[in-house]
Amino acid sequence: MTEESKREAIVEAARSMNALGLNQGTAGNISARDGDAMLITPSGISYATMTPQMIARMPLAGDGVSEGPLAPSSEWRMHRDILRARPDVQAVVHTHSIYATTLATLRRDIPPVHYMIGIFRTSRIRCTDYAPFGTQALSDLAVEGLGRAHGVLLGNHGMIALGEGLERAMWRAVELETLARLYYLARIAGEPVLISEDEIESEIVRFENYGLKSAK
Repeated sequence: MTEESKREAIVEAARSMNALGLNQGTAGNISARDGDAMLITPSGISYATMTPQMIARMPLAGDGVSEGPLAPSSEWRMHRDILRARPDVQAVVHTHSIYATTLATLRRDIPPVHYMIGIFRTSRIRCTDYAPFGTQALSDLAVEGLGRAHGVLLGNHGMIALGEGLERAMWRAVELETLARLYYLARIAGEPVLISEDEIESEIVRFENYGLKSAK
C-alpha cells in the first residue's frame, strides 16, 4: 500500500471504530507502519472531520518528532514502542470499548472461554496495571502485557489490538470486544468452563492462515 492509501485506510478505520461501537468520541487512536516510520491519528480530532492529510507521520527511531499539520495522538509512545518491539505487526488499534474497558477496570484477564481467543496468538488476554495515558510507563506496560500476543487490556483504560495489516487489527479489535462481552456475561450467568491450553495452542496454529488478508 502507498502512504496515501494507508492514510485513507486509517481515516476509514477510525470512523468505523465509532460506528461499530468500539469507541466513543475521540478517545481511541490508530497507527500503521510505513517503512521506518508510522502514520498515526492526530490528537483530539473528530473522526467525522478527519482527513488523510491530518494523519501525523513519525519516525519509529524518533522521540516525538512528527510531520503534519496537527500533533499526533497523545498515545504515540505506545504505538511507536509496540511497532518497534513487534516487527510482525503493521497496525495498532487502541479503543475504549465498553466491555473490554469494563474488564480492564476490574483488572481481569480474559481466559480461554471461546476458541476465537486463538486469533490473538495466546490462550489468555492479559490485563496490565494502570499508568496515566500518554506516558512511557503506560507504553512499557502495553509492550510487556502483549508479549507475543495480538491483544491486551490496559488497566482502567481500554484495549489494544494488533494486526499484520490494518484490516486484521480492526478485525481483532471487534473480536476482542466480543470476547470481553462474552466473558462478562458468562460470569454473570455462572462460572465459565475454560478450554484447555493444549486445545487453544492447536487453534492458534489453525488460525495462522485464517480470515482477512491485508497488503502490507
